[in-house]
Amino acid sequence: MSEGAFRRKHLLGLEDLSREEIEHILDTASSFKEVIGRQVKKVPSLRGVTICNTFFEPSTRTRLSFELAEKRLSGDVINFSASGSSVSKGETLKDTVRNIEAMAVDMVVLRHGASGAPNYLARNVDACVINAGDGFHEHPTQGLLDLYTMRAHKGKLDGLRVAIVGDIAHSRVARSNIWGLKKFGANVTLVGPQTLMPRDIERLGVRVTHRIDEALEACDVVIVLRLQLERMESGFLPSIREYALKFGLGQHHVRNTPNLLVMHPGPINRGVEMDSEVADGPESVILEQVANGVAVRMAVCFLVWQASGAANVPEPVAL
Repeated sequence: MSEGAFRRKHLLGLEDLSREEIEHILDTASSFKEVIGRQVKKVPSLRGVTICNTFFEPSTRTRLSFELAEKRLSGDVINFSASGSSVSKGETLKDTVRNIEAMAVDMVVLRHGASGAPNYLARNVDACVINAGDGFHEHPTQGLLDLYTMRAHKGKLDGLRVAIVGDIAHSRVARSNIWGLKKFGANVTLVGPQTLMPRDIERLGVRVTHRIDEALEACDVVIVLRLQLERMESGFLPSIREYALKFGLGQHHVRNTPNLLVMHPGPINRGVEMDSEVADGPESVILEQVANGVAVRMAVCFLVWQASGAANVPEPVAL
C-alpha cells in the first residue's frame, strides 16, 4: 500500500471506505501493535495535537480505548461528558463542539445517540472528526478492530463465513461489520429474532435466518452482539430466558463447529448472549479484541491527522 492511501480528514463510517483504505488502516494498526508491545509504549506521532473525546452516551471500553490510544501517540487528551455539562441546559451539539474547538482542539472523537451526528459535525467544524458510535448507524472503529482480529487469526478476510448473532436492529456494530466484511467478499449471515431484525436488511448482501444452528453451519467466525435493552421498547422479546434458549451461544454450538472464532464487542450479558464457558473458552478472542482496539484506534487517529495536512507526521514504522 502506497503512502497516503488513506486521505480522509474524518472517519465517519466504513460504508464509504474502499477495500484498499481499510487494508491500509489494518496494516498501520499492525505497526502500532508492535509499538505497544515494546517496553516504552509511547511514540511522538501526535505530539502537540489536542484531542477531545466527546461522549454524549455512556461508554467505558470505547472511551478508555481511545484515550489510551491517543496518549500512546503523545496527544494532549481532554474528555467531555454530556452529563453535568451545558448540554443538559439546552446547548446544541454544534455549539458544544464549537466551544471546544475554540480552545484549539484539533480532533474530536464523538459518540452520540443520533445517527449521522458525526457527519453533521464534520460539516460544521474545522477539526478532524472520528465517529465513536452514532445512534443505530455505525461504530467504525469497532468494525475495524473486529476485521483486524479476524485477519490475524484466519489469515485473510476474503471469503470468510461470518455469522452475526443477536440484536441486529439496534446494533451499529453489526452495520459496520457488514459494510467492512462485504468489501472483502465475505459471506455474512445474520441470525436473531424477527423482532430484532431490520426490514429488508438482505439488501446489504447478507443472508438472514432465525435459527442459530443453521447460521453456524460451516462458519469461520461468530460475532455475538449485546442485547441493547436500554434502546428497546416493550414487545421486542417475550422474555430474556426465551431469547437465551433460542439464540444464546452455548458450548454445544462451539463443539459442533470446528475452528470457530468467537467474538463479542462487550460488555457481555453472560448466560444470555453466551455461556460463560464459551466467553472464557479457547475459541474466544474477546479480550484480544480489546487489546487490538487500542492499536486500531492509534492507526485511525494517526491517519486522519496525517490526511488533514496539518502536520508532517512520519510513518509509524519509522518512529
